[in-house]
Amino acid sequence: MRDIINLNQGWKFIREDAGLPASLPELWQDVDLPHTWNAVDGMDGSGGYYRGRCWYARAFRTPRQPLPGGRVYVEVQAAGQQATVYVNGKKAVYHEGGYSVFRADVTDLCAGEGENLLVVACDNREKSSVYPQSADFTFYGGLYRGVNLISVPQTHFDLDYFGGPGLKVTPVPCDDREGARFELESWVVNPDENFTVMYIIQDRDGREVASAVRPADSAKAAVAVPGARRWNIHDPYLYTVTAVLQRRNEACDQVSVQVGVRDFSCHPQEGFVINGVKTPLRGVSRHQDKLYQGNALTRADHFEDARIIKELGANTIRLAHYQHSQDFYDACDQMGFVVWAEIPFISVFNKDPAAHDNCVSQLKELIIQNYNHPSICFWGISNEILIGGISDQLVENHRELNKLAHELDSTRLTTIAHVSMTPADGPMHQVTDVESYNHYFGWYGGKMADNGPWLDRYHAEHPDRCLGVSEYGCEGIVTYHGPSPACKDYSEEYQALYHEHMAKVLDERPWIWSSHVWNMFDFGCAARNEGGVAGRNNKGLVTIDRKTKKDSYYIYKAYWSEEPMVHVCGRRYAQRAGDATEIRVYSNQPEVELSVNGKRAGRQAGDKVFVFNVALEPGFNMVTAKAGAAEDSVTLEKVEQEPAVYVLPEVKDRAEGVANWFKLAGSLDLEAPMEFPEGKYSVRDRLEELAESPEALEIVSEAVKLATNFNLAPGVGMWSMMKAMTPEGMMAMAGDTMPKGFLESLNSKLIKIDKLNG
Repeated sequence: MRDIINLNQGWKFIREDAGLPASLPELWQDVDLPHTWNAVDGMDGSGGYYRGRCWYARAFRTPRQPLPGGRVYVEVQAAGQQATVYVNGKKAVYHEGGYSVFRADVTDLCAGEGENLLVVACDNREKSSVYPQSADFTFYGGLYRGVNLISVPQTHFDLDYFGGPGLKVTPVPCDDREGARFELESWVVNPDENFTVMYIIQDRDGREVASAVRPADSAKAAVAVPGARRWNIHDPYLYTVTAVLQRRNEACDQVSVQVGVRDFSCHPQEGFVINGVKTPLRGVSRHQDKLYQGNALTRADHFEDARIIKELGANTIRLAHYQHSQDFYDACDQMGFVVWAEIPFISVFNKDPAAHDNCVSQLKELIIQNYNHPSICFWGISNEILIGGISDQLVENHRELNKLAHELDSTRLTTIAHVSMTPADGPMHQVTDVESYNHYFGWYGGKMADNGPWLDRYHAEHPDRCLGVSEYGCEGIVTYHGPSPACKDYSEEYQALYHEHMAKVLDERPWIWSSHVWNMFDFGCAARNEGGVAGRNNKGLVTIDRKTKKDSYYIYKAYWSEEPMVHVCGRRYAQRAGDATEIRVYSNQPEVELSVNGKRAGRQAGDKVFVFNVALEPGFNMVTAKAGAAEDSVTLEKVEQEPAVYVLPEVKDRAEGVANWFKLAGSLDLEAPMEFPEGKYSVRDRLEELAESPEALEIVSEAVKLATNFNLAPGVGMWSMMKAMTPEGMMAMAGDTMPKGFLESLNSKLIKIDKLNG
């Protein structure tokens, strides 16, 4: 029978390219898996993180099968970003792609029944043939999900096909909704007429509800399950399907998967429908890292993340921007989330044909390894890929990926996440079954009030398209507070106001098939340095250590959770000046009563957001909100002057910087048409072209800092993502957050500079 041996303990590791060892290196560091060498520098704001080739080594004994001909596989559950596996000094497999399972048959490399040396070289350096090329998150290196040894008899369920389980189950609901047909298929290596496959279907309680037996060399079957119970968001009912490989009267191999019976669809006017019920998908995006663990998460970590999201009341998760752990897909199956799963075809398109081949390979791995998970309803084929521009080749590659997804899986829908500036009438539309936009109106550009009108206009102009919002959000750093929150002040209060608005916008538009907050948790991005917190993207509703749920978390709980709740905002805005202060309360109850120091301060009827203005007494004040049986309280101190740390100094500097910019522009007519003289730089040149001139780059860097708060420097930070953009395109994204004339003044400076290449 199959024997799965966990190899996560007792590894030796070295964080340098030490080369292939001939024996187990005693002087290397002792580590256990999961492990990444970027657990700290991938998010600590040190200005960079180690990207190179590092080595892992471990001894193992060859497993013994009772009959001759057995096979031994090494299974790597993921290795960032490229990996080579060696056994006893000989190469077993090389794999490109940092997020999927891969295996190698190492039988012939093993030393009989003796001890063997397993070595894995992981490499997270940039490689032109491997996606992601560039993106707004840390590319962690290491064996961050674990390694198994799998011993199987000579005849066994296939382990070689793109890391899949060797068993494919497609539950098809009957039209009368009274049962289901389970379409079963498995693949057996080295079968003969003596082998059969027995399929057993069990319900949630372990009772057998159906079975079938097929010859091992053609092991397809269709089995009726009368009265099959549906998998849905509120009742994620799972069946267990086991395939047993039998040789006459003995079982030789066995695999099991959990599956769910459900049907779903998307409609431009009705949104998402599951099991015949209209169900707008409202949820979050999630990255797979945690404070000073990097992406080396345990199964318990994955389930805890899912539990926090479930507490929020979300019903969907977008798993960005790559294949996640089987542990997290299991959690989504069990907790009832609808999942958007995607490949890391993101931000920057590489014309290298090998890069497209890598997209194809990663899509095959994603679908084949995860086909049986009922939580997954959507395969995502790219994210914000037009940041680097568009081409016929890019569009054609998308069409090929979409076709491949449907060939591999006819039961699910395909989707795409457009960057905000994607033209509404361009060729990237209707490539996939449904589509979404990443919009940050109210943070990177425009006003938060622009979101609703944009969605309504797009929906009216393209009524045949299923439209979603795949990303939206803003930074919220729990240090920053104030009575007058504003865009780009990084305060917890502005983030909460932004999400108050967005939650209402989305709630009023059920035809939006899905929406996903960016992001559920703060996450590592070594290239970032903004808001006084380097090395992180701080748009999470929860901090990267999972210790603090920001106020913005609770506005969604008020909208999405059925559990009675009330939350008083501003508990970290604990010291307040002035005669009166605003108290914001979130609740899913129809009425809230507020008291200060035990005295009633007001009662309001409302919907989700309740705002009170109260006077605080000198010293400490206890503020309590009650809504039905739910209650919450905070303690606030009235002070003469609020702490200086509550305001990011950069906020004031940025406002002054815009004013100084116009002073430097002199008496220019900022409303005059822009000119683009030949041989001169302009706002229509790509950043990488402008970088050829130190003078032009300095001017543009200052403008970009003022408009987006990004530090711009070749080869540093977000440069690889931004270098193909033009200042004109970036300012278009910024919308009216910059004053009228800003782009014209920038162009007027650039057209005075001669292009170095003529």
